[in-house]
Amino acid sequence: MRPEPTIELRHRTIETPSGRLHLVEQGSGPLVLLVHGFPESWYSWRRQLPALAAAGYRAVAIDVRGYGRSSKPVATDSYRMLDLVEDNVAAVRALGAESAVVVGHDWGSGIAASSALLQPEVFRAVGLLSVPYAPPGGPRPTDIFGRIGGAEEEFYVSYFQEPGRAEAEIEPDVRGWLAGFYAALSADTMPAQGEPDPHFVARGGRLRDRFPAGKLPGWLSEDDLGFYVAEFERTGLTGALNRYRNMDRDWEDLAPHRGAPIKQPSLFIGGTLDASTAWMADAIKAYPTTLPALSASHLLEGCGHWVQQERPDEVNRLLTEWLNALQG
Repeated sequence: MRPEPTIELRHRTIETPSGRLHLVEQGSGPLVLLVHGFPESWYSWRRQLPALAAAGYRAVAIDVRGYGRSSKPVATDSYRMLDLVEDNVAAVRALGAESAVVVGHDWGSGIAASSALLQPEVFRAVGLLSVPYAPPGGPRPTDIFGRIGGAEEEFYVSYFQEPGRAEAEIEPDVRGWLAGFYAALSADTMPAQGEPDPHFVARGGRLRDRFPAGKLPGWLSEDDLGFYVAEFERTGLTGALNRYRNMDRDWEDLAPHRGAPIKQPSLFIGGTLDASTAWMADAIKAYPTTLPALSASHLLEGCGHWVQQERPDEVNRLLTEWLNALQG
């Protein structure tokens, strides 16, 4: 018997309202748009692209605005959520499709959720990884994050707000910072319970002061790390960090959708060791109201934040089963 032919990765650059959007696609069939988080790239879906293609889907992973080969506008307010949703719509249209399933991880989960909420005719279903859906509304985000940590510590989201501050920590040693950040949120290398939390910065300190040192997580090879490092050494981190710097603008922009549920079919996959699922446990409990068409919510035992990279086989199975059910 001849081996099955390999379905090759295809790199493309499409035009969007902000300039260009780089994407990588594999396979043919119903369109599945994959949206990465911070600090990653299309490459974070490297184990999903071939699996979804083999299952009969056209899997497309983008470089979010500010990352990789996509455009990097100078203005901080060019990274607001409305702009990123517009990029996703432009991607679907450029790919010749009327609609798509959108799947996101970390910040990509929020972008995917907002895409489904604001453009339900384009995004017919939504998969959320690591970060649960919480409807727009509530107090102003920076007011919330500014109160976390107290006098001795600063929450990482607040730390990221000031332009140039985090860049000054990260960019002199991109490899070391990324390796530590990935390890800090991975199940097999994260700090033990009772050790200083790497999501916080001691006043006057650096975020990396609390990263584990010396060992890469099991899902991250030196070659994988090298790919990410090369991307960010070329682009810098400002575009990526500007997503955090638009949270208050998003709060204002999305005010008309305060409390709104996502009514399309949905899926959630998180890790039991991921701080996001612990902090947002109430959001997961609210899914019967906020995600009324939820197919399933999976918490992977002993998994950290980088779910599709830490547990690719399990995530691929859950995604393909869900996608297949949508086709039925």
